Amino acid sequence: MFPIVDTRDARAVAVQIRALFRQIHSDVDLTFFDAVFEEIGTMFRGEFGDYLPIDLKYHDYQHTLQAALCMAEILVGRHRAGVEPKYSFRDCELGMAAVLFHDSGYLKTRSDGGGTGAKYTYTHVLRSAAVAASQLPRLGVSPAEVEVVLGAIRCTGPTATVAEQNYACESDLLLGCCVATADYLSQMAASDYPDELEILFNEFQESDDYQGVPAKDRVFKSAQDLIQRTPDFWKKIVLPKLENDFRSVYKFLAAPYPHGPNPYLEAIEQNMVQIKQRGNSIAAAAAIA
Repeated sequence: MFPIVDTRDARAVAVQIRALFRQIHSDVDLTFFDAVFEEIGTMFRGEFGDYLPIDLKYHDYQHTLQAALCMAEILVGRHRAGVEPKYSFRDCELGMAAVLFHDSGYLKTRSDGGGTGAKYTYTHVLRSAAVAASQLPRLGVSPAEVEVVLGAIRCTGPTATVAEQNYACESDLLLGCCVATADYLSQMAASDYPDELEILFNEFQESDDYQGVPAKDRVFKSAQDLIQRTPDFWKKIVLPKLENDFRSVYKFLAAPYPHGPNPYLEAIEQNMVQIKQRGNSIAAAAAIA
């Protein structure tokens, strides 16, 4: 079954992540995870401080829940594989904090102007890091640990490369790889991913408008352009990035590790078949017109 829980249900996702964590350490104290999970939920619902509810339809609260679930599964798979360096449970907690905060930069405050949080597409990673840096110390995260979380968040930027990040140790680098991998795989494996590409284009368009990007310089010229280019984006950009830059941590999702069936990759490949069919239909319609 994929996914293993309904990611529209925040409470169900929290319960599943807690169960996964107990596969790593059966008697762990989950107080910190619960606090971060609850805080992110209140932020995205507009119940925390000066934050408005998330108003994006693609990078919404469900996406954060999907990424968090995938991150927990990667950490469990890594634990089962017994690879080095081994993670303490605190490492796992910091990784989960990073993935939960990684899109908080899309949130707007009540004094924000018009438009949606999509206008921050090109700056949301920096904004997410700022939100995490401001909130985590209050939850008992030390300055050194905050740096670990921020490094992992920075890995989720579309142009970010692990080699350009400064990490105190190999385990911190790999934690960033896990967070970025969970971000990519969770959204592209979602069953509604083919249906949401037009919504994703609208977010890019709003951001381009907000930044004043000339039409000729925009990455995607139309929703149809994005749809038609997505299969190549997966095959030629994302997969090599997962394999090389992010150190193949996606293989921890395979059962058995490392070459068993990988439900996330299988779901993405199925999505790519649908997207290719839609792209072909668009091309055929354009040829007739």
